[in-house]
Amino acid sequence: MTLQYALLNDTSWQSQAQWQTPDTPFMSFAFWQILTDTGAIGEQAGWLPIFILVHRVADYADSTDSVTDSVTDTALQPVAVMPVFIKGHHRGEFVFDHSWAEAYARYGIDYYPRLVTSVPYTPITGQRLWLAAGEHLNDDILKTAIAGVDDVAQQVGASSWHGLFVTPELASIATTSMPIEIDIELAIAAQESGVESAPIEMPILERQGCQFLWQNQNLSQDSRPFADFDGFLATLRAKKRKTIRAERRKVAEQGISCQRKCGNDITNEDWQAFYHCYVMTYAIRGQKPYLTLDFFMALADSLPEHIMLAQAMDADGEIIASSLFLYDKADSDKADGDVDNNATLYGRYWGALGEYDSLHFELCYYQGLEFAIEQGLRYFDPGTQGEHKLVRGFIPTTTHSLHRIYDPRFVPAIGDFCARDREHMAQYRQQAFEALPFNADNMPDFDINH
Repeated sequence: MTLQYALLNDTSWQSQAQWQTPDTPFMSFAFWQILTDTGAIGEQAGWLPIFILVHRVADYADSTDSVTDSVTDTALQPVAVMPVFIKGHHRGEFVFDHSWAEAYARYGIDYYPRLVTSVPYTPITGQRLWLAAGEHLNDDILKTAIAGVDDVAQQVGASSWHGLFVTPELASIATTSMPIEIDIELAIAAQESGVESAPIEMPILERQGCQFLWQNQNLSQDSRPFADFDGFLATLRAKKRKTIRAERRKVAEQGISCQRKCGNDITNEDWQAFYHCYVMTYAIRGQKPYLTLDFFMALADSLPEHIMLAQAMDADGEIIASSLFLYDKADSDKADGDVDNNATLYGRYWGALGEYDSLHFELCYYQGLEFAIEQGLRYFDPGTQGEHKLVRGFIPTTTHSLHRIYDPRFVPAIGDFCARDREHMAQYRQQAFEALPFNADNMPDFDINH
């Protein structure tokens, strides 16, 4: 049986097979339906989706082409789907290639449209393909999906493709099974003569970044999960423990109290208050928010088991700040005192109605840490950027993105940029690692690849 791809502009493929549960809530069909229904993705939002469906074709099937027009033939067996967005901007991506666009502009070449595979507005590492039950990501599946990407790029005249916040597994498969360099002179000569070089020969370039991830393990106690927040503080150096306790004390001294609510316990009034706070995050920068109140209300309806809302109230009980988290559903078979193997808390959306000393740290980090410990979650991913996370026990972790440039004239310079960027980020991660606040018994080992 061979693999082919089909290009689809709707989600009819979801009913064509049984699909594996994705590794994060952000790749759930429900989350993507919410993005669609509330206008967060679509032509008006500048996130026009194409779904590349990879499927097996039985040996007796008539077609031997690498691409099909539909998935209605009974000889076709869905294997995987990769989403690709046609974009004319960079908003909501968190991996920045503006300098590449500027380089194109200097030569009078349009960098747009460009293709992006990501979860919109979500800088969270995770799967970027939906896999059918029983399937495992491999180089054949990825190569077929990338052939579909190349087809879309040719049809719309895209300059490039960008796979953002991909898993280390996907990055490894891409960089070991596909070209990472090409004969540039030959490709340019072919382009100038009007003879197209085979798209599959264009290289896959990797960039690496750094985010900060908290891990629920006490290294001085055989990596057992923490019993409580004080247990976590005990793994830090004394000065850092004192700083965190002082920050939490400052919040209380301002007459501010905090509480957490989950799922269906979050009321419509809570959502209204949250959105008021969320909008303020953008308003102070003169921007409009990416997401609407309808998005968050739909999230509450469709994914309540994945939602935690932390709220801060003033002395009068009025909500003055909110922080919204998503988290992996707890394993019902997990024994008390254990942690879910890869279950993660994701810090996503925050806002406050004013400036309050240390409140951001309390609501976005310390409330999250307490919740992750209570729920037995293994990781806490607080979101992109921010070295202030480092000194609060969040460990520098490698992120991966993949890039495919279709104009061979720009490949050498962008490839060199990516190589230098990887080297710089490796040095940065090591320096950040050395600044971690843990005491000697709880200092994790540095791994340059992670």
